[in-house]
Amino acid sequence: MSTVIEARKLTKIYPMGEEEVHALRGVSFSVRRNEYIAIMGPSGSGKSTLLHILGCLDRPTSGDLTIEGTNVLQATDNRLAEIRNRRIGFVFQNFNLMARATALENVELPLIYGGVRRKERRERALAALERVGLADRLHHRPTELSGGQRQRVAIARALVTEPAFILADEPTGSLDSKTSVQIMELFAQLHQEGNTLLVITHNQSVAQEAQRIIELLDGRITSDSGQQGVGA
Repeated sequence: MSTVIEARKLTKIYPMGEEEVHALRGVSFSVRRNEYIAIMGPSGSGKSTLLHILGCLDRPTSGDLTIEGTNVLQATDNRLAEIRNRRIGFVFQNFNLMARATALENVELPLIYGGVRRKERRERALAALERVGLADRLHHRPTELSGGQRQRVAIARALVTEPAFILADEPTGSLDSKTSVQIMELFAQLHQEGNTLLVITHNQSVAQEAQRIIELLDGRITSDSGQQGVGA
């Protein structure tokens, strides 16, 4: 099974006046294709910082990060933008949908950025919405959808580029308990279909749905049920 992500001794230091905040302190782990991983930790543990680095939204202070063989630290800004758009599917707690766009138009958006022609992107967006059970909500705008339906649109948008992995940040954080269960069932289905999933969460019940749990505390990995690269 091939490796999708290889993180080695990642550190992130933020200057705060005369002091420094060490958000990550030598984090190492790898992610294989079709793994379903939950990254857990309390507020201030480094989860958000790690998410931004894995999502190529920020660069580490030191260490190495490889995504599908590309060294992120050596990549140009244009290459990083390409990886973000084509190889990483993002799912956010607050959905991050365009309010005036329909479900179909929201899902098409990454393909527009990727230069995909109209006919193909429409077909791919339709297929992605069908996968998440929203074939009957194509022309509804976010305000016309429930929270669970909005998150399904966000998941379809993450899937439409056929990414190397899906990076989900507290995907049930804005949902009620019943809808949260439905979204986690969808994640399980996507995993069974061969998708690689990384879910950032502080919710133990959400984490338990994953096949592997990595726990962070004070910028360090304190446990990894996959026993790959634990420690500083």
